[in-house]
Amino acid sequence: MSIKKSDLEAMSVDVLWSLHEEISQILSERILQEKQELEKRLAVLQRGPLNQVGGAADALLNPGRKPRRKYPRVLPKYRNPLMPTETWSGRGKQPRWLVAALKSGRKIEEFQISNASLAGGTMTNVVKGRRQQRI
Repeated sequence: MSIKKSDLEAMSVDVLWSLHEEISQILSERILQEKQELEKRLAVLQRGPLNQVGGAADALLNPGRKPRRKYPRVLPKYRNPLMPTETWSGRGKQPRWLVAALKSGRKIEEFQISNASLAGGTMTNVVKGRRQQRI
């Protein structure tokens, strides 16, 4: 259905107002329907055991596979001396700063973080994710 501007200009204010109310009602119904549909989809994504690590999205993309299990946090083992905030746990791909340093002839042992600096000098070791105070 196509309404021309000249048709709208020829209508009285009362007719235009009733048309406006009708359009507003139809729009609000359609918006409500779409919102309900989106809420249903969101509920499916957030449902039950699928929402563990890996999430429902992973389960939907890879049906038949179990979601990934949670792994413990891994502390950093290597630190960039030029940028102390850049660390590496020793797992996965080596960071660019370490690759560049190794190519320049330095050894990986030079970047190792000692246990004392890991704990800030006030802690001894990490047991099950908790730090124990030095006695």
